[in-house]
Amino acid sequence: MTNAYREIFAAPGAKAFSSAGLLARLPLPLTHMGILTMLSETTGEYALSGLVAGAFTFSMAFLGPQVSKAVDRRGQSRVLPLATGVSVLGLGALLICATTGAPSWTLFLCALVSGLMPSMSAMVRARWTEIYRGTPRLTTAYSMESVVDELTYVIGPALAVVLSTALFPQAAPLFAGLLLLVGVALFVPQKRTEPPVKARADNAGGASAIRSAPVLLLALVLLCGGAVPGMVDTMGLAFAEEQGDKSLAGLVFAVYAIGSGLSGLLFGARQPDVPLPRLLLFGVGGTALTTLPFLFVDGVAGMVAVVFLAGVFFAPTMVVIMGIVERVTPEHQLTEAMTWMIAGLQSGIAIGAAVSGVLYDRFGATAGVSVALVAGAVALLIVLCALPMLRTRLTSSEQATGAEHAPRAGAAAPGEETTAPVGC
Repeated sequence: MTNAYREIFAAPGAKAFSSAGLLARLPLPLTHMGILTMLSETTGEYALSGLVAGAFTFSMAFLGPQVSKAVDRRGQSRVLPLATGVSVLGLGALLICATTGAPSWTLFLCALVSGLMPSMSAMVRARWTEIYRGTPRLTTAYSMESVVDELTYVIGPALAVVLSTALFPQAAPLFAGLLLLVGVALFVPQKRTEPPVKARADNAGGASAIRSAPVLLLALVLLCGGAVPGMVDTMGLAFAEEQGDKSLAGLVFAVYAIGSGLSGLLFGARQPDVPLPRLLLFGVGGTALTTLPFLFVDGVAGMVAVVFLAGVFFAPTMVVIMGIVERVTPEHQLTEAMTWMIAGLQSGIAIGAAVSGVLYDRFGATAGVSVALVAGAVALLIVLCALPMLRTRLTSSEQATGAEHAPRAGAAAPGEETTAPVGC
């Protein structure tokens, strides 16, 4: 395992851009929880705080792909500074409005503008793709990035709460804005690893990557899949509160991330020789099955035991989905397509957390955790329906590249498995 991950950093500039990308991607989870904590401290209104934080998340889910689309057309170094600047200005205005007691609508407006924050995890993945396209090391790089994403979503919210409660309410969003500026300022000047702007087909026009059937369906799979950790966030906190110690919720979040992170690292190191469509079916099917034990959970101890198993399938499935997207998406739309995957996941987390909270308040714990079961079942249904189309697209991709690229890690060789029936 150690050698596999050491090898991907042998490429010139890999350590530098991945380190800067880590700094620049931490502000996303830090900002969401920072807004929530700041407004709950300054206004005392949890409903308003949650709505404004949700406005930021959904704004980024919509605007992030638009930023990435511009990156695909003009390059990272031209687009990222502008998008970052506007996002930080919006965040700064939000801090001022929250401090001065401005009308509620100003909070929503500033949160929407802050959503122009670029999806740095997609930018980093685009650089790995440019370096290792067509080699087994790309799967290793994607696996590592999924683990890094997990770490940011564990560290970010916890850090936000500490900053805004121990220092002053505006501390977490302020730190997020500064961290974004520093991270992007370190990331952008690294021209050696920046993906060149790819030529667009004459008939490509201004079509969005989300209009591609594989991209749309995989984004929907992640939307449903994201509802599972979203439910874990809400119900972990609810169970911890029932036991009189909200800090226990941190243990639930950490165990989920540990399960996902370990499986992601192992997946990237072992390079399983299994076709991508079959891996997708295994991953989403496993996710759906691991939601069933949630029905029997009635406390933090049970939640901890169950979430580890649920997390095991998360990172590998994310890696497989990114691998499919990389193969079926034209190079001139790749960053946008990857950002749609991340946007789908973020939206699913937000929706899952909100819906499970409403159901828990009205009908109890069983109703709250049922969100994960429904989401897992819908994700599996989408995959079953999409498999024939994905196999066809992957086969076409292999035929188009021919001998130019070696088969991807974990992918079928040309003609292998890709025409098998759904019930593989």
